[in-house]
Amino acid sequence: MTRVAPIGGTAVQDHVALAEIELCGELIIAASAARERLSLESIDEVLRVAEERRSAGERRGAGAGR
Repeated sequence: MTRVAPIGGTAVQDHVALAEIELCGELIIAASAARERLSLESIDEVLRVAEERRSAGERRGAGAGR
């Protein structure tokens, strides 16, 4: 589904797309600063994969007690 801003200047923000753009920018910055290709571990660190896995695990754990 494509979202289009209604006429009248009110902007519709797609928060998922904005988060993806921010992560892509951070990855581009890290890659341009690196002397060699980024390792998979480095990419995961830039994209905060471990943090997201921890958060997802905590959310699952919190829901298990209900």
